Amino acid sequence: MKEPILFAWSSGKDSALALYELKRMETVEIAALLTTVTEGYDRVSMHGVQKKLLVEQANSLGYPLEEVSIPQNCSNEIYEQRMRQALEKYHDRQIRAAAFGDLFLEDVRRYREERMSLIGMRCLFPLWQKPTSELARQFIDLGFRAVVVCVDTEKLDGEFSGREYDEQFIQDLPKAVDPCGENGEFHTFVYDGPMFSRTVQIQRGEKVLRDNRFYFCDLIKR
Repeated sequence: MKEPILFAWSSGKDSALALYELKRMETVEIAALLTTVTEGYDRVSMHGVQKKLLVEQANSLGYPLEEVSIPQNCSNEIYEQRMRQALEKYHDRQIRAAAFGDLFLEDVRRYREERMSLIGMRCLFPLWQKPTSELARQFIDLGFRAVVVCVDTEKLDGEFSGREYDEQFIQDLPKAVDPCGENGEFHTFVYDGPMFSRTVQIQRGEKVLRDNRFYFCDLIKR
């Protein structure tokens, strides 16, 4: 019997590739996708994609979506409180593990493992320490499709926001930028791929610079 687990879903490419790997495992099955959504904005907290697109994405993937609502300008204390409440609900249902799409940041992994252990849950990292250049090309070769929806202009030119995450995008990246954006250089939204029952219909909207640093490309349901 497969073990039911939670999956921390950002809606981006690393999450999609990690989910793909988990689906290939014979020991686990996904009980739900867990995503933080910012109250008032109704957008994914990580990169500002509209919640209705997130819902369509989860429906196309065929998994229940567990939204963790957090306030605007959320403190770490409130974030941890809300996340713990959501996780405890699944712990009460005998779910004892959650998977994450992290690649190589040791401090992030350590933080997740520490927080999860407090409620008696363990972490799975299906992509851990796999070469990011290989992961980037695997994502494309598998037929996934994604749009870059947020760029940190302190690490990458804002013109990369709104671009398709494809071979040309990877080739155009400066050498100092990780091809998977694992250092926070950019974030993506996946709208199609081998696990999707249907394409999430999107079109690019307004591009906005926020906090004089982050270039967001809004996505609109087509």
